[in-house]
Amino acid sequence: MTVETHGPGRVRSTEELKALAEAAAVTLADATADEVIAWAAETFGGSLAVACSMAGDTVLPHLVTRVVPGVDVLFLDTGYHFIDTLVTRDALAEVIDARIVNVLPLQTVPEQDAQYGPKLHDRDPAQCCQLRKVEPIDRELASYEAWVTGIRREDNALRAKAALVEWDARHQMVKLNPLAAWSFDDLIDYAQSHDVPFNLLLTSGYPSIGCEPCTRMVAPGDDPRAGRWAGLAKTECGLHL
Repeated sequence: MTVETHGPGRVRSTEELKALAEAAAVTLADATADEVIAWAAETFGGSLAVACSMAGDTVLPHLVTRVVPGVDVLFLDTGYHFIDTLVTRDALAEVIDARIVNVLPLQTVPEQDAQYGPKLHDRDPAQCCQLRKVEPIDRELASYEAWVTGIRREDNALRAKAALVEWDARHQMVKLNPLAAWSFDDLIDYAQSHDVPFNLLLTSGYPSIGCEPCTRMVAPGDDPRAGRWAGLAKTECGLHL
């Protein structure tokens, strides 16, 4: 399968982008989500992309499109999503001014099964995430200068110190986490007060939603991400490492 990227390409050098990130990390350290997004819109314009998993982070593209109408919203279409996630994607596309970009792996699920065997996610979830998430997003992000993510500090220990603006050394671009200080309740409150579609699994025992084969219901009081790759040491798909 040949997959094209959708971004406009990069104009600034790596050094220029890194300098922008490092300066903004200081000046915007205590900024609001709106202030971070406003800076990103002014600085990057059409070279800005929003990553959205169509879970609790649907408020993110809603926030961004108020300032950057028509922004590219990248959705990793892994082929393993809950139907609720796909319904949320389609509902969001109806209410925000954005281009929803379905970022695809190089192989379909049947093609991957033919090469690696069925249910690779059960036998080697790290490789499955690499093929269906990490490689596709790496390829897509290479055509933008900055990306906006829905990372929140309360997600897990690895994200506890996430800054509002960071230098993404792996992707060699600017990374913005405007919702870093938000709580799960903040997300739900915003979605309900602004009529933003959100994944109904969030209020049905799934506070963190990934691919269906690797996501389980979480008991009340458990870590929000306890249902991701349950029973394994794996806690991240690799997108933010």
